[in-house]
Amino acid sequence: MSTTALDTQDAQDSRKPTETAGRHAGGQQVTFPRVVHMEWIKLRSLRSTLYTLAITVALVIGFGLLFSSVVGSGDGPGEDDFGDPTSISLGGVMLAALAVAVLGVLMSAGEYATGSIRATLAAVPSRLPVLWGKVTVFAVVSFALMLVAVLGAFLAGQSVMSSRGLETTALSDPGVFRALVGAAVYLTGAGLIGLAVGVLLRNTAGAITLVVGSLFVVPGLIQLLPSSWNDAIGPYLPSNAANAVMTVRTASDSLSPGSGLAVFAVYIVVLLAGAAVLFKRRDA
Repeated sequence: MSTTALDTQDAQDSRKPTETAGRHAGGQQVTFPRVVHMEWIKLRSLRSTLYTLAITVALVIGFGLLFSSVVGSGDGPGEDDFGDPTSISLGGVMLAALAVAVLGVLMSAGEYATGSIRATLAAVPSRLPVLWGKVTVFAVVSFALMLVAVLGAFLAGQSVMSSRGLETTALSDPGVFRALVGAAVYLTGAGLIGLAVGVLLRNTAGAITLVVGSLFVVPGLIQLLPSSWNDAIGPYLPSNAANAVMTVRTASDSLSPGSGLAVFAVYIVVLLAGAAVLFKRRDA
């Protein structure tokens, strides 16, 4: 074989990885919609995912009904313990955020625990579409489901409080619909934070511990600090910032709904950006 022929063959061989980098083993082009479809199949085919989503919905509606049934009865919290009737119906959101945050961790770190992340990255060598596919599927499914859950909790809770002669509010009242959408955003955001931390740590137990500590333990510990520290730090914690979005009557020491949403979004964006950088650089 001549030198020219060998050079031509080498050039063709050198192009093969580039030409096949965007294709999986089946020979089909790897596109972002196909990656999203792959992540959707993963999400809906895992029983643990379906169970966790069902538990999250049950917590939102169940605790909303529970608080609506016992508030002001003398055996439970008083109406003054909540900022407004909407907050009573959304009493289960904070606990549900724990479940959805764990689901976010399992969706990312779980693949490292089982080793399936290697097969995923072999199918999608460019990597980042996998992360954005997970984020897209999780955000869409979670927000749609959580919005239905908080609407159900609100309508059922207000009906119960009305039957008990307590103050109620309507969906059309100022700030109510924004608070309900804010609750769905908070639940979705908590899951995205869990997903990002799962990618960053690649360890399920460590990621769950960090997310639970950051979202649910630290806000309580901050209240033990001097009031000047609490006033300066507390409103900017992720759960407190999100709480400003899902309350109708914002407390004087809380951020405004717009500022709270912006602060909460910054946490999510920064964590996902960090996860994207490390996901691209590190070995599977």
